[in-house]
This record gives sequence, structure tokens and C-alpha cells, in this order.
Amino acid sequence: MMASRKAPHPEEAAKRPPRRAIATGWDLGGAHLKVAQIDGAGRLRTAVQLPCTLWRGLDHLTEALAAARRQLLPSVRHGVTMTGELTDLFVDRADGVRQLAEAMVAEFAAAELTFYAGPAGFVPAATAIARPREVASANWHASVRFAASRVPCGLFLDIGSTTTDIVPFRDRAVEATGYSDDERMVAGELVYTGVTRTPVMALADRVPFAGEIQPLMAEYFATSADLHRLTGALPDDADQLPSADGRGKTLEESARRLARMLGRDYESAPLSAWQGLARHLAERQLRLVHDAADRILSLGQLPADAPLLGAGIGRFLVRDLAARLGRRYVDFASLVTGEAALCEWAARCAPAASIAALMAKTP
Repeated sequence: MMASRKAPHPEEAAKRPPRRAIATGWDLGGAHLKVAQIDGAGRLRTAVQLPCTLWRGLDHLTEALAAARRQLLPSVRHGVTMTGELTDLFVDRADGVRQLAEAMVAEFAAAELTFYAGPAGFVPAATAIARPREVASANWHASVRFAASRVPCGLFLDIGSTTTDIVPFRDRAVEATGYSDDERMVAGELVYTGVTRTPVMALADRVPFAGEIQPLMAEYFATSADLHRLTGALPDDADQLPSADGRGKTLEESARRLARMLGRDYESAPLSAWQGLARHLAERQLRLVHDAADRILSLGQLPADAPLLGAGIGRFLVRDLAARLGRRYVDFASLVTGEAALCEWAARCAPAASIAALMAKTP
């Protein structure tokens, strides 16, 4: 599944903004490729997410880039951020940054191509390769930096397929404690849990079921996508990668995978029982995020009325958390201007949309 634009009517095509006026933002992830475009008036024109199993080879990125480019407006200004350098395709992060930068240079040889380096802003490919620590996994910083330009203060949470970013901002500035992945994990600003790709075995080792405390198998039998599908919270088009067993994504098929985690068969209990178990495990996952958010809020950096700002495909959890904390919820989609469907995809692809927005403000 992906976001797409309708083919423009000839008269509409004649009104397209100049290529220089379109800023294109890319987020090169380990599992997805995301891209967004914003015009000179600050209006969102494109937002696309494609599955991209980068750990299987750079050819998967090349194929995803080709598919994405077919949906883009003509543009010469491209900004890139990434997390894909973390995948085990690469020897280390420096190797990943280098190979991804070189791949983008090869793909956009004639473009004005820059890479996001956090507080240093946008830098050319050669600088990105020479300073990999600033470029590696800096996509969260772009999102918070953009959010801070639109909202005076708040706690930014981007819950994606694999990870959750939790970052405070105030006075229109990023107030993160950590920067690299390890620093952010220690600070509680990066929680390795997401709403589609997280293995269920990472959420609990024992669960209540059928009147017992049932151990879970330490096997990749089911994922968080199965849980949130069974609770009814996961949008139908949010899970773009194959399921753990390669089978379908109906409620029954999700429940069968979850049952296997208990060493049971689906038929051993009604669907309602598996949905109840999914709710329990979804609560365990939200608790991980809640605890990390509590820790950051306890620092006292933010006023009591600071909102929670939600991004990512799992921002339905941010809404729930805001209600629990008694704080106002702000959706990332409200920070961008454009068609409603595109704004929804921009919220799911927040780093790419933020890169485009930050570039659009630069002459």
C-alpha cells in the first residue's frame, strides 16, 4: 500500500510550480522508504511510503526509489535523512551512511542533493560521509525541529513500525538529552517498540490466558501488527511488510499467529479470547512508551499544559497516552497544509515531510 497522486489534468500540469520551487524530502529507513514534497507556498504536494527491505541488499533501495520517483513532481532540490545505515547490510554506521549517500548521489546526479546532519543542518554528500555520526539516524531531529517551528513547546512522539521517538521541545528548539541511538536509548528518548514490526516476544514473557499465567515462546511467530489488528486500532493500509509466517492479515490469521506464541492452536479458544490477549499485550507496549514519557516529563523541562504531539503510523497510541496524562493532543497532520489524505501520509512519514518543509524554507 502507498499514498499516490492522481495524474494531473493538462491545465493543472501547466500550473505546476517550477522545479526549483519543489523541495523533496527523503527518509531512508531499514524497512520503509518515505518521501514527501512541499512547494514554495508551503503546501504539501506528495507523500509516499513504500516497503523497502534494505537489509536484503541495496537493490531493494534502488527498486523502491524508482517506484517512488514515478509518483513525484519534477524537482531539483532533494534533502535526505536516514536510519537505514543501522541495518546489518552494512559493516557499521559509517559504512551505511557512505553507501546510502553514494546510492543517492548516483540516483540524483543532476540534483541539488543534501543530507540532514542534525544541528548542523543540510550538508553535501562528501561532508555527510566524512561526518557519519551527525547524519546517522538523525531523522527524529528533523521531525522535532520542524514541529518546534509550528508549536511553541511539547513532547514529540513518533511511533512507527519499529521504534518510538520521545523528544521534548520548547521555545521552538529541540531539547533532547541524547543524539546518537545509544545515547537516546539510555535517556529514554528512543524506545525500540513499534506498532507493526515488533516481535510479540519482546513485549512480555508471560501473559494471563484461560485463567493461567501462560509463558510465551521466544519465537518470531507474531508481531505487534497482529496485536493492533486484533484490537481494531491498526489502519488497514499501515502494515506494508509480510506477516511473520508470510500468510494473510485477517483477524483469524493474526489470531492464529498469536495463539502459536502460547503453544496453542487458534481453535482452542474463541476469537474474543485472542482479542483479549491482544489488548493485554498492546497495553504492555503502551506501558513501555508511557514509562519513558513519564521519565522525560519528570525532568520538568515542559510546562504542565505542554501538549503531546503525535506522528507515525502508531500515533493512535499517542492519543491514548495524551488522554491518560491529561494533556492536549496535537496531530502532526495539522502542522502541514494540503489535501487531507496527503496530510495523513505526511504524519506517517514525518521525517520526510519535515525535511521537505525545512528545505522549502531555505532559498
